[in-house]
Amino acid sequence: MTTAAAIDDSSLQLTFVLFLTVVVITLFTALLTAPQRDEISEFYLGNRTMSPLRNGLAMCGDYLSAATLLGSTGLVALTGYDGLMYLGGTTVAWMMVLLLIAEPLHRTGKFTLGDTVALRLPRQQRPVRVALAVCILAIATLYLVAQLVGSVALLTQFTGAPSATTRTLCVAVIGTFVILYASLGGMPGATVIQIIKAVMLVAGVLFTAGLVLHHFDWNPDALLERAAERSGAGPQFLEPGLRYGGTVSNKLDFFSLELAIVLGLAALPHVLMRLLAPRKSGVLRSSVLWAVGLVGAVCFGAGILGLGATALLGRDTIENTDRTGNASVLLLAHELGGSVLTALLTCLAYLTLLAVAVGLTLAAASSLAHDLYSEVIRKGQATEAEELTVARLSGAVIGVLGILLALVAWGANTATLAFLAFAIAASAILPTIIYTLFWRRFTAKGALLSLYGGLACSVLLAVFSPVVSSAPASFYPDVDFAWFPLQNPGIVSIPAGFLLGWLGTVLDKGPAEDSSAHEEFEVRMLVGADD
Repeated sequence: MTTAAAIDDSSLQLTFVLFLTVVVITLFTALLTAPQRDEISEFYLGNRTMSPLRNGLAMCGDYLSAATLLGSTGLVALTGYDGLMYLGGTTVAWMMVLLLIAEPLHRTGKFTLGDTVALRLPRQQRPVRVALAVCILAIATLYLVAQLVGSVALLTQFTGAPSATTRTLCVAVIGTFVILYASLGGMPGATVIQIIKAVMLVAGVLFTAGLVLHHFDWNPDALLERAAERSGAGPQFLEPGLRYGGTVSNKLDFFSLELAIVLGLAALPHVLMRLLAPRKSGVLRSSVLWAVGLVGAVCFGAGILGLGATALLGRDTIENTDRTGNASVLLLAHELGGSVLTALLTCLAYLTLLAVAVGLTLAAASSLAHDLYSEVIRKGQATEAEELTVARLSGAVIGVLGILLALVAWGANTATLAFLAFAIAASAILPTIIYTLFWRRFTAKGALLSLYGGLACSVLLAVFSPVVSSAPASFYPDVDFAWFPLQNPGIVSIPAGFLLGWLGTVLDKGPAEDSSAHEEFEVRMLVGADD
């Protein structure tokens, strides 16, 4: 059975109508709320007086990608307990943001992470801003390509393997919408689509999860028993180790993946940018709590959907349709609600891809315009109108770059690209954030070594891993130069990033920063300018 045969053409047609309707409405709203003046604060941060609930919805929308709706559900459907553990890591990651990063970063930042580093290392800020811009561009591009490739993968659920023309059209259309939202709408435009997407995602996932539980008379035990029975693995389906058990390599791979997810979220550029948006630290705190609850609700619902897919369809049906399991939620929707529910969830998946891509593009464009152009090239002398023009152009350039790379790498595993972006963020940017905020001796040389070293280590290990060669799902399955055995480099590259930051600082014999600069930074971090 093919996916295209399992899901009828009427679902595709209805999906197209729904998606186009939502995009037209949100794009029109985004353009209405777009910055009307040449003020970079409005373009970068949007409406800073939004309520905690709206900010929390925007954070939830910024973070949750189609991988949560499709990939995570499929992972639960095929691997049971191991998939649920993955969803748990996604929720726990937000606690790292809440407890360690959110408020100190908000109090010391202005528009970008580079502003926080500049306040901490004022005399040597420019090379660090360049390094940050390079890392942010690498992370955002990888994640953006994952979203655009995901749009093609989602299309195959209806049409089978698409032709080159169809692929190009799909990626170009989604990419064009991304450019319009990010370059014209700025943060206000991005916020519109993030909030609408988050509301639809929470409602859609929980509603479908409710249908699953209703099918089993709201008895979780009956759902679990039926899922285990139809999984082909029996009770082992509800025990750890079905996917990440057995060999030491498998167990380390799971730990490496969870480490990258839990630590990487706190360093994703579009999430960091969203943390700077609220004006008051108290609003930020409440906003992150809302985000934790909303993300947790979606992950809880996704777990039920994965178990429901196995219980109602059987693992064999899911694997015969799509061996990755990504089609499980659409097959489940078709089983429960026919073409209408299938179209609704597919439209939601496309909107999710679009919303995350907009946030990534805006974050990368802001870093290039503010950190690289305004503060490094123009040395702080650029006018607001000039910087805003560069930010809009940067958004267009990044969007076009993402479209071209997605067309080249359209057969890549979207989850792999996304998890590599998490690993780079946790290996390069997170050590710099932690040391900048909490280590008095931290120097620019430590920051540069951590940023460039963490980036290089992550990419190098990924290149020489089964992601690129030696495995059937690799980019080059017929060759073998994978001397690094794990799919995700986080278990090695994250400690390496922290070690390099420490080593660079310890070996730095240059003139130390003025102690008054650190004292001012520390007061700002603890008290803030708004409290």
